[in-house]
Amino acid sequence: MGLLDDKGPVLVLAPHPDDEVLGVGGTMARLAEAGAEVHVAIVTTGRAPRFSPEQAQGVRAEAEAAHRALGVAQTHFLDCPAAELGEMAHADLNAAIGGLVRAVDPVTVFAPHPGDIHLDHQLCFLSALVAARPHQHHYPRRVLAYETLSETNWNAPYLTPAFLPNLFVDISATLDRKLDAFALFASQQREPPHERSVAALRALATLRGATVHRAAAEAFVAIRLVE
Repeated sequence: MGLLDDKGPVLVLAPHPDDEVLGVGGTMARLAEAGAEVHVAIVTTGRAPRFSPEQAQGVRAEAEAAHRALGVAQTHFLDCPAAELGEMAHADLNAAIGGLVRAVDPVTVFAPHPGDIHLDHQLCFLSALVAARPHQHHYPRRVLAYETLSETNWNAPYLTPAFLPNLFVDISATLDRKLDAFALFASQQREPPHERSVAALRALATLRGATVHRAAAEAFVAIRLVE
């Protein structure tokens, strides 16, 4: 049974609000349309003094609106400290993500790529692998890593893991929904050619689609598949 045929729960782990839309937005919309129960975990929340309470509340509202537009069943806010996961006990991050994985019991987990330049992304990936270890009675059968524009593309060539996708999802029919969802993150919008722009997202989808002769696609690295 393929990714889009499996109606089991799906969990997308986003270190920060909008990562999930940047990397998995079109696929989330396709999964929801196919009848899958899509969950998104926003792992971190901005805290003072780095972020004001108004900023944190505003981005949370943007995320909820974007998720409604994509058909997400439930959004989970884990409220770990944004841009400070490296100062948090890793066992606590493991517990937060692991507890959610056990509660949702997803068949598929989407995690940020370990080569992303942001340390929060790297640590979330490691905790996702801990939570998905197959020695448990229930564990995700699929673990996929996604790319996040402005993070994955800035890694150090030959020194950190490169994003070399081996799974492509056709999002020709859901690209506009992805772009509309990202547009709801008004606080995160930038003017092109910045990566966090609607134009850059469309260009990446076109490139990934052309790789497999589709009009638009999202690309992933299959970390583990158990069929």
